[in-house]
Amino acid sequence: MKDQRKIIIENALRFLKETGSQKLFLFLNTIPECRWWLKSGIAEREHIILVIPKNLNLNTRGFKCSCSAVIRSWAGNQTRFSRIKYAFLHGVMQGMINTDSKVVCVLGPSGKSHLDTVTIHDLSLSWSEEFPFDVRGIIKNRAFHTIMAAVDIALDIGALGREGKSVGTIFVIGDTEKVLRSSHQAVFNAFKGYPRKERLISLPEVVESIKELAKLDGAVIISENGIVEAAGRHLDAGGAATRKFRGLGARHRAAMGITRMTKAVAIVVSESTGKVTIFENGKIISTLEPLISRRLV
Repeated sequence: MKDQRKIIIENALRFLKETGSQKLFLFLNTIPECRWWLKSGIAEREHIILVIPKNLNLNTRGFKCSCSAVIRSWAGNQTRFSRIKYAFLHGVMQGMINTDSKVVCVLGPSGKSHLDTVTIHDLSLSWSEEFPFDVRGIIKNRAFHTIMAAVDIALDIGALGREGKSVGTIFVIGDTEKVLRSSHQAVFNAFKGYPRKERLISLPEVVESIKELAKLDGAVIISENGIVEAAGRHLDAGGAATRKFRGLGARHRAAMGITRMTKAVAIVVSESTGKVTIFENGKIISTLEPLISRRLV
């Protein structure tokens, strides 16, 4: 009997042609799955972008002949739609697709080696309210790489919490001077006094410090070039929330308010659900959903 994975991918390639889609995003979760792909013999690989978790100990240089490009994605557990949206963000950031591309996706459950889902997306159309996805603004933002780094940290916090406990927090990226003027220190700022090169969000020790400080009240303020300016910052913007968003919690209202008052982008991790919400210009532009059932306990 023909391998189910091969049948699904070949049918997805047919959908790609019939819908006029530009690329097929193929999500591979495990090393055995990646090895299977290299030997699968599937044709028309010039249309395929592989999406592979960052934490796989895998040299992707050997994949050059098997696809058009590789995206190393966040390694944690997300819902299917969240993984798709995250991959789209990276695809646009790396110039693999455009904000108005049509894309076919093939994937299975997070962390598993089987494929069972095919989806088709027209990125020129907004997704439904259930799955907000309108990120054209932040893709053009000079802080986009920093925003994506903060999203990775937020997803880790949302999925794993801290020491087995749920954690909620806010990241505010960009327009730093105005954000600092529109906020005040709620607790001691652990980043104050350190050289800029020691406060880069790309440093593992800074990432771990941010995750630990996320347990405290207040927001983490990050410059557009990835320098952490402050943690434990209270945003003086909660009252700016419109009637439409009065049902949101205090963190979400504060994030919405600060992005209305400044040109910053805010990322909120919900303590109750683990969901990551991205705000720009006072609006929710995207949500990403880690699987909090897999939190460490």
